[in-house]
Amino acid sequence: MNRYAVFGQPIAHSLSPRIHAAFGAQLGIALDYRAIEAGRDAFATTLAAFARDGGRGANVTLPLKEDAAALCNALSARARRCGSVNTLTRDGDSWRGDSTDGVGFLRDLEHRYAGPTRTYDPARMRVLLLGAGGAARAVAFALVDAGIGELAIANRGRERTSALAGALQADCVVAHEWSALDVAGGGWDVVVNATSAGHGDSGLQLPSTLVAARTFCYDLSYGHAAQPFLAWARASGAVTTSDGLGMLVEQAAESFERWHGVHPDTAPVHAHLRAVLDARD
Repeated sequence: MNRYAVFGQPIAHSLSPRIHAAFGAQLGIALDYRAIEAGRDAFATTLAAFARDGGRGANVTLPLKEDAAALCNALSARARRCGSVNTLTRDGDSWRGDSTDGVGFLRDLEHRYAGPTRTYDPARMRVLLLGAGGAARAVAFALVDAGIGELAIANRGRERTSALAGALQADCVVAHEWSALDVAGGGWDVVVNATSAGHGDSGLQLPSTLVAARTFCYDLSYGHAAQPFLAWARASGAVTTSDGLGMLVEQAAESFERWHGVHPDTAPVHAHLRAVLDARD
């Protein structure tokens, strides 16, 4: 049986094995998909061992997405543009890399954003993106490609903010200093947390002025890792919030299609996993 895996650190919490098992059962495709712990120092050797043991494809999460791009002999156009890879496919004796985070985010955003008082129209939306790492880069390029009205980027490291804004090469993109977010103003239609703060003890210190009642706040993480940001958003007055579970399922479906040639139905898998997470809470 061909082997698949998700690599990251931490990784024990990952729902990816459940997602791909559900996709496989849905479509009658037998597969072996596991979670493999690997930090940046060990990732290259761990991935090589996985390939020797029959690994045919892998997903990559924090903090390895930019490292994964460097280990590929070939990259898709979107992976090359954003310098981030979350999907690896074995191609002979080497890896081919793709980034499915962006399309997964856009599909889930469209599902979650639209409502009685909101219409999903990227050209009319103002988005504040917090973070400039691998997942943030994928999301930023996807938003620009979707024709977003305005995209503001803020990251605690100034260099990465400027580098991402420059790479996007779009008039709609603005870079903000993290320390000056309190004067960046509100009026955002969407605030996206793409930082890794929820996975550690650092937390996020954000001004409540970023949020209005109509602002949709979205964390790319899911489960407990998303709760600090979402709690801040609700306390700041946001009526609508979402974690990134839907994005996880949607990007996984894109990866699954790369490997198996068929796109699974994401709705029942998302509903099941939401019930699982709610039961844990």
